[in-house]
Amino acid sequence: MSKKKSTGKNYDFLVLGAGGTGLAAAMYAARLGLRTLVLGHSHGTELPIGGIITTTHIVENYPGFTKISGPELAREIEKHALSYDLVSVKGGKALQIKKKKGIFIVKTEKTDYKTKTILFATGTRWRKLPDSVKNSSKFENMGLSYCALCDAPLYKGKTVAIIGGSDSAAKDALLLTEYAKKVYMIYRGSEIHPEPINLQRIEKNKKIEVINNTNLTKINGDEFVKGISLDRKYKSSNELNLDGVFVAIGHEPLSQISAQLGVKLNGKKEIKINHMTSETNIHGVYAAGDVTDKPFKQLITGVADGCTAAYYAYEYITKEKVMVT
Repeated sequence: MSKKKSTGKNYDFLVLGAGGTGLAAAMYAARLGLRTLVLGHSHGTELPIGGIITTTHIVENYPGFTKISGPELAREIEKHALSYDLVSVKGGKALQIKKKKGIFIVKTEKTDYKTKTILFATGTRWRKLPDSVKNSSKFENMGLSYCALCDAPLYKGKTVAIIGGSDSAAKDALLLTEYAKKVYMIYRGSEIHPEPINLQRIEKNKKIEVINNTNLTKINGDEFVKGISLDRKYKSSNELNLDGVFVAIGHEPLSQISAQLGVKLNGKKEIKINHMTSETNIHGVYAAGDVTDKPFKQLITGVADGCTAAYYAYEYITKEKVMVT
């Protein structure tokens, strides 16, 4: 293995996305001797590391860690990846990707990179409230939040609501109870559907009240959120007084740049992959993690698919004898 850190503009394996999936793939690629670049870009941050897991309060389903915070787990994966001299991590957003004579050219704001293979580990972003919910844009960051871990400490002793019924929404609700005095969990379906262990925790927590079969129609307030309007009465009123609203209604895949290259997407705009090899419809192009069409999405499954992609990228380079010039 090289003693020097990987530098320059030519690579064997280029990973788009510096989340846990992308970093794990980079680690595995380096073990196979591939010169690897990880490009990360998120909300204007110069060098974002860790991805969406950094917004998770507690992780209890990743082997080797009985209980660990999302940010801590991300740091451990980052540390592992960067322990390999063949791995470089840089901030940058891919603006365009082209394939020329078997080589991929990735254009960013500052420079162009050449690579033999590509992995899309671009992940997802929070799904925003629909336009049908009045004032949803007006109150963003003014009492309306999409990140409970980021903003929960601001609501100590206050009353808040979490919109959503998934496991992510349940974990956010549980986190919020560490600060807020009351947490409403509002879900459009007849029953919330977190993992069984989190459902038990929700049911036992006296601070949490679940309101089912109900939709949010409007966010109320002046300068900051003061309450919400619902599409059906709760305790004889369609209005609920609150100090803050948190939203956990799913994620949208960040697959736009892959589509420009000609990578096939499904109806949800997820990248379609071979579930055995993580390869897309374009030879030498792979995808892993939440951006793909795998139905079960967890960090552990993303990491597994990222490592699989690295292995098959190595196989592809070896068999095709791909050269970067």
